[in-house]
Amino acid sequence: MNYQRLTKIGILAIGLAIFTACGSQPNNKKNQGNGEHRGGKMPTATELMSEMDTNKDAKLSESEVKGPLQNDFSKIDTNSDGFLDIDELKNAPKPQGAPKDQKPQN
Repeated sequence: MNYQRLTKIGILAIGLAIFTACGSQPNNKKNQGNGEHRGGKMPTATELMSEMDTNKDAKLSESEVKGPLQNDFSKIDTNSDGFLDIDELKNAPKPQGAPKDQKPQN
């Protein structure tokens, strides 16, 4: 009789632990791809440069960029040198998913 009770309690405890653990992962991809960044604000050109410039040469190659920058790299690279500099980032068109009244910050 004690074994049955302990088994039921154990199964219940395991079930509760699994149920609780399944919903504890934050959804970090929630705002990706829709023009939102850091709570709905567009990143500045300086923030983009510091986040993506992996080799710290003050310019972004196509292999360093991600998201809308990668999709529109040739449009943003106005001098066609194969790199994006800070001025090109500041003058880049806003991403498709960005609200109409919100421009990328400089």
